[in-house]
Amino acid sequence: MNCRELTLSLWVLIFVSTTESSCTSRPHITAVEGEPFYLKYCSSSHAHEMEANTGRWQKSSGSQKRVELNPSSSPRIGLQDHALEFWPVELNDTGSYFFQMGNHTQEWNLNVIRRNEHSCFAEKQVTSKAVRVKKFLQITCENSYYQKLVNSTSLYKNCKKLLENKENPVIKKNAEFEDQGYYSCVHFLHHNGKLFNITKTFNITVLGDSSYIVPVLLGSKLNHVAVELGKDVSLNCSALLNQKDILYWMYDNGLDLNVHEEKEIRIMTSEGRWHASKALRIENIAEHNLNFAYNCTVTSTGGTDTKSFILVRNADMADIPGHIFTRGMIIAVLTLVAVVCLVTVCVIYRVDLVLFYRHLMRRDETLTDGKTYDAFVSYLKECRPENGEEHTFAVEILPRVLEKHFGYKLCIFERDVAPGGAVVDEIHSLIEKSRRLIIVLSKSYMSNEVRYELESGLHEALVERKIKIILIEFAPVTDFTFLPQSLKLLKSHRVLKWKAKNSLSYNSRFWKNLLYLMPAKTVKPGRDELEVLPVLSES
Repeated sequence: MNCRELTLSLWVLIFVSTTESSCTSRPHITAVEGEPFYLKYCSSSHAHEMEANTGRWQKSSGSQKRVELNPSSSPRIGLQDHALEFWPVELNDTGSYFFQMGNHTQEWNLNVIRRNEHSCFAEKQVTSKAVRVKKFLQITCENSYYQKLVNSTSLYKNCKKLLENKENPVIKKNAEFEDQGYYSCVHFLHHNGKLFNITKTFNITVLGDSSYIVPVLLGSKLNHVAVELGKDVSLNCSALLNQKDILYWMYDNGLDLNVHEEKEIRIMTSEGRWHASKALRIENIAEHNLNFAYNCTVTSTGGTDTKSFILVRNADMADIPGHIFTRGMIIAVLTLVAVVCLVTVCVIYRVDLVLFYRHLMRRDETLTDGKTYDAFVSYLKECRPENGEEHTFAVEILPRVLEKHFGYKLCIFERDVAPGGAVVDEIHSLIEKSRRLIIVLSKSYMSNEVRYELESGLHEALVERKIKIILIEFAPVTDFTFLPQSLKLLKSHRVLKWKAKNSLSYNSRFWKNLLYLMPAKTVKPGRDELEVLPVLSES
C-alpha cells in the first residue's frame, strides 16, 4: 500500500468514526422544547449510506398507528443522511419513532420536556461528573452533529457567563473546591434564516482527597487517671493519622526518670488509613508524678492535636490502717449485737419496763375519766363446797392485793351492793362506772347469775369501747366454747393463769401481768400487809 492509499484509508476511517459517533443509540431519549433535535440511525455498515432513499421514518403516539414522516408532513421536520431533524422539537413530538431499512427496524422513545423559565438549563438534562480535588478537570463545549452550523458558543457557570468563543470554549485545570457548580454550554446556530440555541449542562462535584485525612487523637482531650503510690501505670495514646504524621509524648525528662516511652505500633485499617498507638509507662509512682500533665501530640502538615493525662491519687484506695479497720468492724458487730439484745430484753421484760415507767413517771390514768371503780369482778356467785377456793380468791385475795397493797378500788357485787335493789340495773350501772372487767374463769362460770355481767361487759367493750376485759383462769379450763363468740372480736385480751404456788408473792409474774393490764395509777403499797398471801391448793 502506497502513501496515497494509506492517507485515503485514514480519511475514510475518520469520516466513518465521526459519522457513527453522532448516531442515536440510546432507546429512551429526553429533549427540551424549543431546541433543535435529531434522531440518527446507527448503521452496521458504511454501505447503508448508499441506501438513504430506501429508509423510512415513522411515528406512533399511544394507540395510534404509525404515521409516515417527511418534510412535507411538517415544516419543522428534515431528513438528512439517515437522520430525522426537528427545527425545533416541540411538546407534541413526544412518542415512539421508527426507522425502517429493508428488513431491519430501529425504535426510539422520545420524551419532550418543558423549558425551565427560571434557569438557563433543564435539570433533567444535566450530566453529572465528579473529580477529586487537585486532579485534572476538563470541560469542553462541542457538538459534533451541528458543528458546521454553530455561529458561536458561550460557557456559563451557575447561569453566569464565564467564557465566549466562536470555536469550542474549554476549561483545563487542577480541580479546586471552588470549581463545583453547574456548567452550561450554549451553542448558537442559524438554520433557514432562524437563530436557534442548543444547551448542554454538566454538574461538576469536587471530592476531597481520599489519600489524606485530618489526624485526630482518639478519646477525650483531658483524662484524670486514678493511681496508687508505689504502683505502675501505663498511659495509652491512639490516633488516626497519615503515613508521614508523627505521634509523640511530651513530659519533663528532668523529673520523670521513672517514665519510659514504649515503641509505637502502626497498622493500616480496612479503609486505607493508619491507626497508631504509643504507650507511656510510669513505674513506681511518686508524689511528683501526681497532678502533672503528660501530653500526647500528633503532628501533621495541617496542624497538631494534643490530649493530656493527669495522675491523681485514688481516693477509694486510700490506705486504712489495719487496727482501725479491725476496731471499726468490732464496734459495728458489737453495736448490732447490742441492738438485738436490747430488742430481745424489751420483748421479754416488756411488762416490767412498763411498770417501771409508770412508777418513774408517776402516771395516773384514773384522774379525769369520771369512773368510780378500777375494776368490776365477775365470778361464780354460787358458794358451794367445790367452789370455795374460787370464791375466796375473788372476794378476799383479789381485794387484799389490788386494793390494800396496790391502791386500786374494786367493785364486788355481793360486797358493795345492798340487797333488795334491781339487780340488772345495778350490774349495768356498776360496769359502766368501772375501768376494767375482771372475769374469774372456772368450769362452772357460765351460770345464770354471771351471764348478764359478761354480756353487759362485752357490750361496753365492743360497742361503747369504755372498758377492757381481763380474763383470769382460776382453775384449768380446756374448752372455752362456753364463752360467747363475741369475746373473740376483742382486739386484745389476755388470759392470766392463777397458780397458787407460783403466785404467792406480790412480785410474782401473775401479779405483775395483772398490774400491767390494770389502769396506770399512782400507788403507795401498804406497809402493814404481809408480803406472802395465804396458800390455796390448785384444783
